[in-house]
Amino acid sequence: MRKQVACVVGGLLISGVALAQAPAPGPAGAVPEVQRSYAGVKENILKSADKMPAGDYGYKPVADVRTFARVLNHISEAQLRSCGAVNGTPADKLASVPPETADKAAIVTALKASFAECDKAFASLVPGNLQDLFPLGQGKRSRVGLVWGTVSHDNEQYATLALYLRLKGIAPPSSEK
Repeated sequence: MRKQVACVVGGLLISGVALAQAPAPGPAGAVPEVQRSYAGVKENILKSADKMPAGDYGYKPVADVRTFARVLNHISEAQLRSCGAVNGTPADKLASVPPETADKAAIVTALKASFAECDKAFASLVPGNLQDLFPLGQGKRSRVGLVWGTVSHDNEQYATLALYLRLKGIAPPSSEK
């Protein structure tokens, strides 16, 4: 019994020392992590928009889902809303998103404008401002919540874009790496 207690105590001491030596995750680590994640998904989305031929922007696998163009517009709308909130950009000063029936150039222009808005929001991140609150809808969200929410949403939408590309016989950007 004493050997078992000694082993447990020894294990706790060793694990305590190991945990004390590991860097504590915190706000300073959160900034480059979220910026890196944003940069990766931004690249994949923009490359997806480029890879899909203009004539296939109206493509949707089945009648009940969005077109490729609508997915891109949805990304633009969501980014303008969340990143615009972080930047304090009034809604009437945000880029406009064209209808999904617009041509590829107009849709990509709006997408790039939404990424430009997010570039400013992500560049504003510093460890001391991650908990700042911003009005969004009927509530408030923190800066870190808005930017991580943007990354998460963009990743979800990229998955849809990648599927559409594959169904058209085109390798998605993340598969080329």
